[in-house]
Parts: sequence; structure tokens; C-alpha cells
Amino acid sequence: MNGEAAAPMVGAPMVEAKALVKRFGDVEAVRGIDVQVRTGEAFGFLGPNGAGKSSTMRMIASTSPRSDGDLRVLGMDPDVDGPRIRARLGSVPQQDTLDTELTLRQNLQIYGRYFGMSRADVRRKATELMEFAQLSERADGLVDALSGGMKRRLTIARSLVNDPDLLLLDEPTTGLDPQARHMLWDRLFRLKAGGVTLIITSHYMDEVEQLCDRLVVMDDGRIVAEGSPSELIARYSTREVLELRFAPGEQGGIAARVAEFGERVEELPDRVLVYTGDGERALEQVHGRDVRPVSSLVRRSTLEDVFLRLTGRTLVD
Repeated sequence: MNGEAAAPMVGAPMVEAKALVKRFGDVEAVRGIDVQVRTGEAFGFLGPNGAGKSSTMRMIASTSPRSDGDLRVLGMDPDVDGPRIRARLGSVPQQDTLDTELTLRQNLQIYGRYFGMSRADVRRKATELMEFAQLSERADGLVDALSGGMKRRLTIARSLVNDPDLLLLDEPTTGLDPQARHMLWDRLFRLKAGGVTLIITSHYMDEVEQLCDRLVVMDDGRIVAEGSPSELIARYSTREVLELRFAPGEQGGIAARVAEFGERVEELPDRVLVYTGDGERALEQVHGRDVRPVSSLVRRSTLEDVFLRLTGRTLVD
């Protein structure tokens, strides 16, 4: 690995934040959060746009100074050791920053030179990363010709040029189609299996459930819950959810009529959610009450339901 500092001790946290604050003028984007990311895990920040996820990520990346609180990354203080920290990080920003007029191979080789790698090393590393990203056949083509999913894979490949100890991914699959998202997830699974610590921000519940060992749920700059995906779902939701959808103007009063069939009921603009341990049984009871939705769906609880329980709104509000 690059950088002068030694790797963190086994068991020591990769990232540790206490009462971390980020202000932009009078706006407090991050409001005194405590976070610990363990070596070798995939850790997630889940929340809607504006929750403070990206601001937190930039502080961890040592590209934005903290306003208050304590922060250690790889055992170092970003205010003092920013260059040494950045030498051992990989970063995947929300928006691709590739040079579209260069080839894929040139993008990787030029980036590697920023870390002081020799020409021979960057050539070898570029070939290795093209294979990892499944882009070898396009290595000498221009970036401008790539699809969105291919560009994201190239951006991740570029972030690995310096063999980072810690990889930061800010909304890595925003705007991608399902096939491209799943291919990207596969690459991230492989990285984690290879020992790379991942920190991922996302507002996609399925992404965080798939990729993360642990996560925090953020809302309005604060952490409102922490745990593994399964722990959070078990703690804040039921095993199943019954979704009931009605024609426009016919949903009024439905929540009160079906409330007794679940542990709790949530009424959203486009549907009523009944939280229960047995969705099919609840649906039978709803029909027995002569409630006739246009459509119904029984599904397992997700992190979206956790967020709704904690904040009273959905992740896409």
C-alpha cells in the first residue's frame, strides 16, 4: 500500500468519529454524529438526499475539514495527516470525473502517476484493473463511447490504482439500470472478499441491504439508527408488510378500518401499509371487512420501512 503511515492495528477502527459536525455558514449539515467503521467490513450510510451523507464522506476522505468533533481515519487526524490519508484511500464520487477524450487505459495510467507510481507499474496495474472491471476489450477505446454502467466500473477501477486500504463510494449506482447495478455489486463483493474496507452512501435500500454488514440511517444530519440490515428490520419493523392500493379518491378512512389487522398502519399518498407478521392472513381479514383495493401485495419488510418508522417519511420524499 502507498503512504508512509503503518496500517491500523488488527481490530482497530478504520474510521472513528465522535460528535462530528459539519457547518456551511449557518447550515449544520452534519449534527454531532458518532461513527466507527471496522477493518474489513462494508459500512453504509443510508438516507435521503440532504441527510448529510456526502458531507460526512468528504470529511472522511480528508477533502473537507470538520467544523467540530473528533475524527480519525486510518488512525490519523485528517487536519494534520490529510495527504498521507488520501494516499491510502480510493474514492468514487457521485458524478464520474473521467477524461472522456482519453482511452480507458490512459485514464488509469495518468491517475496512477498522481500517486508516484512508475510507468511500468501503472501499465501493469491498468491491465489488471481493466480485467477486474470487465473492460479489457475496450481498454484502448475512448471513454466517451461507454455506457453509464461501464463508466461507473471504470471509475471504481481508477479508485483502486493505489491499492487502497479503504474505498469510499458515494451513491455508486445512481442512474444505472438494474443489470448495471448488479454487475457493479458483484465487483464490490469481490473487493470486500479481497480485504478492502468499503464505506458506501446510498438512498437505495436494496443496495445497502445487499452490500453492507452494518449501516447507520441518517436524517437531517443526524444518525437515527445503527446496526446490521437484519437487526434494524427486526428492531423497527414486522416480518411482513401488506401494501394496499386504491383508486384515486377511495383511500380515505381505509387506514382506520384496517388498523386492527396489523401491529401498525402507515398511510402514504398512494397506498396503505399494514405491518404484520402474516401478510396473507391480514389480506384475508381486509377482504372480510369488505375493503377492496385495486391491488395488493404481501412483501417482507425492508430498510425503507425502517426509515418510514423512524422519520415518518420515505427515502425518496
